[in-house]
Amino acid sequence: MTKERVLTGITTTGTPHLGNYVGAIKPAIEASKHSDIDSFFFLADYHALIKCHDPAQVRQSTKEIAATWLALGLDTDNSTFYRQSDVPEITELSWILTCMTAKGLMNRAHAYKAAAQANIDEGEDADKAITMGLFSYPVLMAADILMFNGKKIPVGKDQIQHVEMARDIAQRFNHHFDDLFVLPEADVGDDVAVLNGLDGRKMSKSYNNTIPLFLTEKKLQKHINKIKTNLLEPGEPKDTEDSTVFQIWQAFANEEQTQYMRDQFANGIAWGQAKKELFALINEEVGPARERYEELMADGDFIEQELQKGGEKAREYASALLKKVRTAVGIAPILK
Repeated sequence: MTKERVLTGITTTGTPHLGNYVGAIKPAIEASKHSDIDSFFFLADYHALIKCHDPAQVRQSTKEIAATWLALGLDTDNSTFYRQSDVPEITELSWILTCMTAKGLMNRAHAYKAAAQANIDEGEDADKAITMGLFSYPVLMAADILMFNGKKIPVGKDQIQHVEMARDIAQRFNHHFDDLFVLPEADVGDDVAVLNGLDGRKMSKSYNNTIPLFLTEKKLQKHINKIKTNLLEPGEPKDTEDSTVFQIWQAFANEEQTQYMRDQFANGIAWGQAKKELFALINEEVGPARERYEELMADGDFIEQELQKGGEKAREYASALLKKVRTAVGIAPILK
């Protein structure tokens, strides 16, 4: 039986938060346990350099994200868990693909267009302070995907374009040289939650509104207490539709628990009580992994060994495919 290959990358620019856990980490770890799925998970540290020029932060984030996945039960024997920078074949492939990618395609990338428009709105040159890393990172993302011929690529809606670009680049290479790349497909799960943060906007490091995943119990309660709510008093019915408290509850709750809190909202539960119960629900799920996370953060050698193990597994596949790519484009030993 041919396994379906699933590939997911995590940029190493911050501390994992509840939104990361619910939207990406939890479903990916569950998928890795299925015998019919070949899972590739990587720490995208080269992507981190696009927007983070603080070496200490990149190193710390890499450690925190790796420790998070391992603490939550990622089976590294049944999946390939690696650091992007430990697989140099990816960056070599990125250059080869760059030579096959139309600049016009990169001009249409959402991140570049947004940055250019922001400059124009401020009366500046469109390309002010825009690096080639930002401009061409969809090609590096294509290399991440195509290097391992990932078929299903779990992404949020904001990343669909990049998977489509990888598909376009693969088609162009296959047509021009050799049929070496599987055409990837974006896998946008409708049931995957996108959590709001403390201020009601999407939970994101960019908005500084996150709830870090492995806070101590005391700090987790304090963060939950900061979630923005309206001024309705205890006893007044509350709407679940526009409530961040209820939205996060629903992401962690089963059907019975969700209905319970829906009834509590209708009955006018006090915001303080709702947040207290939300803390208990979240802590029950992430608490058991918190201790393991702290142990891992104190044992960098173990984390490094796991990443090196994954890097070796990844390179076994990458080196074989890159050899075919090199031959296809004419970079090969000179024959007699």
